[in-house]
Amino acid sequence: MLGFLVGEAFRDLRRAGRVAVSAVVLITLSLGALGGFWLVSSNIGRAVAKWHDQVRIVVYLKREPSACDAAALLERVRAMPGVAGVVFIGKADALRSLKQVLGKDAGVVDQLPANPLPASLEVTPSATAATPDGARDLLTRLAVLPETDEVAGGGDWVERLAHWQRLLATIGLGVGAVLAVAAILTVTTATTLILHARRHETEIMRLVGASELTIRLPVLLQGMLQGLAGAVLALGALVITHSVVA
Repeated sequence: MLGFLVGEAFRDLRRAGRVAVSAVVLITLSLGALGGFWLVSSNIGRAVAKWHDQVRIVVYLKREPSACDAAALLERVRAMPGVAGVVFIGKADALRSLKQVLGKDAGVVDQLPANPLPASLEVTPSATAATPDGARDLLTRLAVLPETDEVAGGGDWVERLAHWQRLLATIGLGVGAVLAVAAILTVTTATTLILHARRHETEIMRLVGASELTIRLPVLLQGMLQGLAGAVLALGALVITHSVVA
């Protein structure tokens, strides 16, 4: 019985011809679009998590504090929400770092009459500061410190990436929804054509006592086969694309 129903489903697909092929193509495109945008969005999310470990917020100080004042300042900053770690960089340390960056041109620094670099704090944000709101709150708390002259870095990249992640997810859902509706309409059209082509056959089957399930099940199986074919093709395309990009 099952073999007969499956055979009828394949025969219905052959009858539908180009309409059935169009349905499979649209199902593949709709699922592929959803999966593709999901992959891009998840990759951006992983990039945000990876880059978060490398992000530092630099707090430039108005003047270089004494060792005692610097230790007290570090304790206050460490106690702030959203701070995973903080390092004090004195004026002399900043100048040495600049010389290392300049390399063979470091002699230019020695010609300066005084050290122009400010003392600073290098703050490592915690996971709670990886969101746009968390980054803004941390930057605000650091900026209002009495010792702070200027705060650099930390928030813009988080907000931009989060914006692109939301935008891609919205576009993916929109494109996928449109293609999904088109696929449903195409499958419905194919099913209607098949039912119309089989109208005499179904009348004969009813006359000989066939149940409605036996009559309609091949059509349902035909729709399921179209969906399965589209899903397999979309999954294959996503796997190949992911492996090539990776």
